Amino acid sequence: MGTDSAQDQNVIQRLINWRVGAAMEPHPPNETLMKLQQPFVDLLDKYYFRVEVDGWERVPDETCLAIGVHSGGALTMDAWSLVNAWQKHFEGTRFLHGTAHDVLMASPGLGDYFRAVGVIAASRKSVGTALARGEDVVVWPGGEVDSMRSWFKRDVATLGGRTGFVKQAIRSGVPILPVATVGGHDTVFVLSEGKWLADALDRVTGLKKTLRGANLPIIAGFPFPIAVEILPAHVPLPAKIRTELLDPIEVDHDPERADDSAYVQKIYDQVEASIQAGMDRLAAKRKLPVLG
Repeated sequence: MGTDSAQDQNVIQRLINWRVGAAMEPHPPNETLMKLQQPFVDLLDKYYFRVEVDGWERVPDETCLAIGVHSGGALTMDAWSLVNAWQKHFEGTRFLHGTAHDVLMASPGLGDYFRAVGVIAASRKSVGTALARGEDVVVWPGGEVDSMRSWFKRDVATLGGRTGFVKQAIRSGVPILPVATVGGHDTVFVLSEGKWLADALDRVTGLKKTLRGANLPIIAGFPFPIAVEILPAHVPLPAKIRTELLDPIEVDHDPERADDSAYVQKIYDQVEASIQAGMDRLAAKRKLPVLG
């Protein structure tokens, strides 16, 4: 039984590595696909999610590493709306690469679509390559812990204690652009983060390490009143999404500073505090869930 589980895990791990490997090298988006989907995306942003993005004057002139939170289970519409707003604002002169979890990048269909629109794997190699080319990148350090956090924590900045983005900014010699957003978590209601369910399944399958995920969220949404969301199991509700680009944070460009844990933690805390303050301001504007 244990041997069979280990073999199954190895097969899944090899499949994920193979699929994710294709997303390590940053590529420009497929122009034909982008043109075809743009009217639909604009319609969603304007009328369905009623997206508001402020703070464009704070974006550094040089290449930057944007850091934010994202919400909504496996469909983080606040992340998508930010990338779309960025492309429209800069009219193609600056491209922002989104990043995604290995499991999503490896998913048939969804992973192929992600690569076609310029999303890259959330890895040091792919992010570093894009920044070295002078292309902006946005990373959501909290990953699945952030996107799948309970609805009751929807206004809490969750970076998961993951300081890798600070080290990446130092090594790449780019400023960090914090991004605050609220509303994405109203597109689906995460009733439970499902850590207990993930732990129970891990004891049988041993897949938690392979899938790099600690949560199996239980959601309430449409069309399923109750569902376990591993891959998308809901249609996002038309919640209002508010986003603010915050003051950039400069980092020391000496590569050795990436090994200075006290300095790295200081920058991490500064970024997290900035995002939390921004989320607090945006959340104060919300009158009702979903309606905004």
